[in-house]
Amino acid sequence: MSTPAVAEKHSPEAAVREANQRFYAAFESLDIAAMDSVWAHEETVQCVQPGWELLLGWDEVRERWARIFANTKRIRIALSSVWIRVEGDISWVACTEHVTTAFDEGFDEATVQATNIFVRREGQWLLVAHHASPIPVPQDSTVQ
Repeated sequence: MSTPAVAEKHSPEAAVREANQRFYAAFESLDIAAMDSVWAHEETVQCVQPGWELLLGWDEVRERWARIFANTKRIRIALSSVWIRVEGDISWVACTEHVTTAFDEGFDEATVQATNIFVRREGQWLLVAHHASPIPVPQDSTVQ
């Protein structure tokens, strides 16, 4: 856990960028303990993953991450179009996720638009909401 003195060395935007990177590192590592460390453990947290219903509260959110990790062999996420906004002790990150996932039966690739909301608690930025929606693949408009 970072201390307020360490947090003061970075701009708020840089600290939020680092928190966002920790979230995606936890996601890619498929490590539930790492995921535990980036989220606020509160009943007010929420998560929406592509194609799934809204999860409310840390217990539901954590259970879903554990299921995803148990059923995924490997995942890689490259981010683009990262946009960060900080307003006091609340911040949000909008980004595009380029996701490649390996399962026992094959792999999948997806492009996803995500918004991550963080709150600052005791000098540490913790995730309180993650919302990810798939970006449709454009259909080839040429007719042959």
